[in-house]
Amino acid sequence: MSELQPARFPSDSDLRSVGPINWAICRLGARGIRAPEFRLFNVLSRHSLLFWSWLPFSGVLLYWGRLSRQDAETVILRVGHIRECEYELQQHRRLARSRGVDAETQEKIFAGPDAAGLTDRQRALLRATDEFVLNRGVSDETWAELARHLDRRQQIEFCMLAAQYDGLSASMNTLRIPLDFAD
Repeated sequence: MSELQPARFPSDSDLRSVGPINWAICRLGARGIRAPEFRLFNVLSRHSLLFWSWLPFSGVLLYWGRLSRQDAETVILRVGHIRECEYELQQHRRLARSRGVDAETQEKIFAGPDAAGLTDRQRALLRATDEFVLNRGVSDETWAELARHLDRRQQIEFCMLAAQYDGLSASMNTLRIPLDFAD
């Protein structure tokens, strides 16, 4: 998202516009990411039913899934890169570092599955992510490669994770949610 384009929704969350419970969730989220505002939450909380439905699903994928946190961040960073979603990249560059995906590895993720220095597992995740996002499916060859690294539950989770962050990237770019950090 270009910072020159105006946001399509207010990206603050005042008590009156989102209600007391959503306001509290937005404040806790901002504290969690160590930012004055968590603008994604601020915008999504304006639709309470969707926000409350999305939060647990997103939380399971991000914090309690069967994929390792490094694998999840590999997929999320690749989706954000493919979809050119600066909001997602800004959030997940930070989160990925805290989960053991350093800046050097992140650059390899952005370079793609053929980048030097990636593990076979990382290559499989990146190739499958590219196909999933760009082709809306994964070829048999790529799926077989992915299945060598992931069990059945992880394979299902991979699909849901890639789909969640692809849709979220499209939504954040379309809604033009401003970045949470100056960098």
